[in-house]
Amino acid sequence: MKHFSAEAGDEVVPWHATAQRVAQTLAETAVKRDQRGGTPKAERDLLRDSGLLMLSVPTELGGLGASWQQTLDVVRGFARVDSSVAHLFAFHHLLLATTQLFAQRAQWQPWIEQTRGQRWFWGNALNPLDKSTRAEAVDGGYVFSGRKSFCSGASDSDMLLASALDANDRLLIGVVPTQRTGITVLDDWDNMGQRQTDSGSVLFDNVRVDAGELLLDPGPLSTPFACLRPLLAQLILANIYLGLGEGALEEAKAFTLQQGRPWLFSTASTANEDPYVLTHYGDFWLALQGARMLLDQAAAAFDQAWLRGTSLDEQERGQVAVAVAAAKVASTRASLEVAHRMFEVTGARATTAALRLDRYWRNLRVHTLHDPVDYKVRELGDWALNSRLPQPSFYS
Repeated sequence: MKHFSAEAGDEVVPWHATAQRVAQTLAETAVKRDQRGGTPKAERDLLRDSGLLMLSVPTELGGLGASWQQTLDVVRGFARVDSSVAHLFAFHHLLLATTQLFAQRAQWQPWIEQTRGQRWFWGNALNPLDKSTRAEAVDGGYVFSGRKSFCSGASDSDMLLASALDANDRLLIGVVPTQRTGITVLDDWDNMGQRQTDSGSVLFDNVRVDAGELLLDPGPLSTPFACLRPLLAQLILANIYLGLGEGALEEAKAFTLQQGRPWLFSTASTANEDPYVLTHYGDFWLALQGARMLLDQAAAAFDQAWLRGTSLDEQERGQVAVAVAAAKVASTRASLEVAHRMFEVTGARATTAALRLDRYWRNLRVHTLHDPVDYKVRELGDWALNSRLPQPSFYS
């Protein structure tokens, strides 16, 4: 199976073979691990050892220097075989990017350097919709207390991005070691899909967060450049969705070609020549191809905006937001359709629990509820009809 593109422009990228090997290793155990759930410790260590945790980091900082489009291509390749680990890997890069978008270089560069030197894997405890964690001002910083939900990748992480609301309901985001006193990562994630993302809860009991650990300059969503953070998050989700759709199509194709049987009333001698089967595959390919083109276009636009840095203006950011919203909607719809209807071309024997082909739909259904796609369609409608660009928020 081809997991992702081998080339960047006309040159083969040096980390491609490593990413391909990681994807193949993930594929070998994905079915069993989906059944087991829990923390994919061996797979996280595989990523630590691979060096790919530095994929999106510029070479001058010791990273592999991949563009965001290249990084997202690897995320999509992983998602084709294991969307849970793809999620953890992608969010690690999102969190590194968050420090760069919300803070000054003198603050975030040491974290990047230590990520390389100590092979840090970053976890998420930043959920702006969850207001149950509060920040109390103390001398030289704050203490965070409360319970944070949907903390993907917090288990087995080295660093956490954590958020809390202060006395004035201002959102504060801090970077803290996961092992800091007062932090307890709970093993309470047992959903029907994305079963190895450890997206459960984290408890904060008077956790000290020093002033130098807070992302205050320029701070969350404070400038057009800082407002790229939610767009990167949405691009990550869309690439995971498309990867799942592509993975489902590959599984269905292999089953149809190797084990498919024509229906007794079919005029075809083999399943792969049945006109209705061919029609379904045509629909699947068309839907995924359209989503893929929109995603690649959005990723390229995001890379251009990222390179603009603090010179990025509101209009430019808004144009990227439209491209990302279109890609998110298309990948959601196309991949859910393929993961649901793949059984119409594989038949009853494909529903055996041993294959766990339903994992594509389960993973998609859980993950696509991250935020309602209807609101993305509304944003696109407001742009198409009223020429109003999406307003910055943590979800647009």
